[in-house]
Amino acid sequence: MAYSIKQLNGGILLFTIEREEKRNAINYEIMEGLTRLMDEARGEAIKAIALTGTGDRAFCSGGDLGEFHSLKTKEEALPMLSRMAGILHGLLTFPKPTVAVFNGTAVGGGCELAAACDFRIAKSGIKAGFIQGRQGITTGWGGGSILSEKFPGPFAMRLLMEAEPLPAEELAEAGFIDKIFENNPEEAAGEFLSKMVRHETGVLVGYKRVWTAKWEAAKLWDRMKKEVDFCSGLWESEAHNRQVAAFLKRG
Repeated sequence: MAYSIKQLNGGILLFTIEREEKRNAINYEIMEGLTRLMDEARGEAIKAIALTGTGDRAFCSGGDLGEFHSLKTKEEALPMLSRMAGILHGLLTFPKPTVAVFNGTAVGGGCELAAACDFRIAKSGIKAGFIQGRQGITTGWGGGSILSEKFPGPFAMRLLMEAEPLPAEELAEAGFIDKIFENNPEEAAGEFLSKMVRHETGVLVGYKRVWTAKWEAAKLWDRMKKEVDFCSGLWESEAHNRQVAAFLKRG
């Protein structure tokens, strides 16, 4: 199986992408796993979700271009992009706290996944960045809209338009990373969430609603869908096909 789901002490459900040989890239099986994760996490005993990856090289490198390379046109790409955007929106509005635990580098769609979480913590020395621009496309899962909603405009715009991974320490100064850790990801997730999960589930749900109501009023889901549609148009561009071909040749 390409992922695992494990319950930690305190009611934390840990989801681990187990595709180290693919730099923990997201494929259809991971999409199914994330959906399953959110279904299981709705139980009363679960108070928080943590996401991480195996190994120490990558948290998540985004979509698996090897698996998605057959998607050539807008019509072919749109269902995949829309499906993952729906998963990210589900994670964004999940009624309990969520944290992305960067065990390694996070790039492209991996950063979109992390942006959808309430918090992000990172192992010292790693880098993260929205590098989609290098591939001739924009964020395709709604991550740009999420980023613009959660962070100051100039910072968010620079992350997207420069398309350069930045050190975790710099991202922490800007507020994208909430904590730098030195121990293993599982322990780091438990420590970061420990003060939250000591409270009743209803308390956490009640506070999360403050933010989900704000995002609903801001029509964030509508903005995400428009972002996905725009990216699907770029997906069939010559520039994107050229970059994917070069990536697959290197791989």
